[in-house]
Amino acid sequence: MKNGKRMSLTFQMIISFIVVIALVIGICIFMNVTFLEEYYITNKENSMISGFESIYEAANDGTLESDDYAVTFESMASNGNLSILVMSPDGESILASGDSDRMRMQFMEALFGLDLERAELLIYDDRYTLQKQKDDRLGEEYLILWGTLTDENLVMIRTPLESLKASSDISNEFMIYSGMVAVVIAIVISLFISRKVARPILQLADISKRMADLDFEAKYTGRSNIEIDILGENMNELSENLENTISELKSANNELKIDIEKKEQIDEMRKDFLSNVSHELKTPLALISGYAEGLKECINDDEESRNFYCDVIMDETDKMNQMVKKLLSLNQLEFGNNMISMERFDMTELINGVINAQNILAGQTGIEITFDANKPLYVWGDEFMIEEVITNYMSNAIHHCEGEKKINVSYEDKGDVVRVSVFNTGKPIPEEDIDKVWIKFYKVDKARTREYGGSGIGLSIVKAIMDSHHRECGVKNHTDGVEFWMEMDTTETSHLK
Repeated sequence: MKNGKRMSLTFQMIISFIVVIALVIGICIFMNVTFLEEYYITNKENSMISGFESIYEAANDGTLESDDYAVTFESMASNGNLSILVMSPDGESILASGDSDRMRMQFMEALFGLDLERAELLIYDDRYTLQKQKDDRLGEEYLILWGTLTDENLVMIRTPLESLKASSDISNEFMIYSGMVAVVIAIVISLFISRKVARPILQLADISKRMADLDFEAKYTGRSNIEIDILGENMNELSENLENTISELKSANNELKIDIEKKEQIDEMRKDFLSNVSHELKTPLALISGYAEGLKECINDDEESRNFYCDVIMDETDKMNQMVKKLLSLNQLEFGNNMISMERFDMTELINGVINAQNILAGQTGIEITFDANKPLYVWGDEFMIEEVITNYMSNAIHHCEGEKKINVSYEDKGDVVRVSVFNTGKPIPEEDIDKVWIKFYKVDKARTREYGGSGIGLSIVKAIMDSHHRECGVKNHTDGVEFWMEMDTTETSHLK
């Protein structure tokens, strides 16, 4: 298939070269046959007139018979192939380009021995006459110019035209032979050029085919500045652009798949959310309904039982109220409806305030809280929201603190941000659950969470707050406990956009 293409291109180039050469030769022969004689005659006419003018001026200047003009005279006759004779009115030769007697006889025959009707008048002037005449005896044509100088001397100039036809025939014959040689040379050159041109074209064809099959490894290797090599460079650039575009499309396709998976996850989370909300509300509503019905039926008439029933109802109502508030807060954060007020505040003071608020609950369960920071640490953020984050971390730590029952709050300087960590001793979070603690209503230990009134929303609120600040938060297991952390900006260049 490739050889066929190469031979086809070579054949076309050979034919093109031959046609062009033949056309050029044909045009040249046509021009010779059609216009050469007229051009030659016009050229001879001009040469003869120019010669007459030169002789006329020399006669006026008185230099006609000088040695210097003799050289000019001979050069003019020789170069123009002209027979020139200047003679006096009585027939005496003054200047002649050859045998003066023979030339005088030729001119006399031309002037008086021919049929004037057969002579073609070309130019008539008050100083000279130019004719084209034919010698029947010799079968030749001539151009004859004769005129009179100011000193009454005569000038006769004669040149044959027969040499023109012979020259034209020789020229045409030579041109035909030259054309044959040119055709042979054209075939050789076209073979060389066509192969040189066909090779990169075939390479480009192969590259384009591989590009069609999404193979972008093939590259054009030409390095000159001809159009084919420029095309090859453009093909290389096109190949790279297509490869990059396809790569981007694949990346976009992968991202689209990820987005679809996320949408499916969101839909699943929405279903889980409705299921979890229903489940979380089901227990307190059942308790409230049961204890309210007991009060109505007066199951126990003593005041202590009634107070117990009322306390249960109030406690469950408070839990539902807190859960609804947290859900509303989380919803505002997730949908960006809760405006963030960025300000500079002392994180040390904020943490101390949260610890003081949690000390009573910690003291009831024998938990020791340590916070070694004794210097102000100024950060940028929404102080109210960050206080809620620290409160959730501390509450979560207190309710899951076991073993040595210690909670430690600490800082870690990380340049433009500071990491605030809350560590509590106790059981590590199972590895399969550690990435799920930020999901709404997710509880590692459902029974225990229910015991202290947790709803599984606190850490979801923490994640939403930190996302709204465009800062990181996370959790890390240790051998003796669990560490929850968050990062805050310490410079005026807030990460929030």
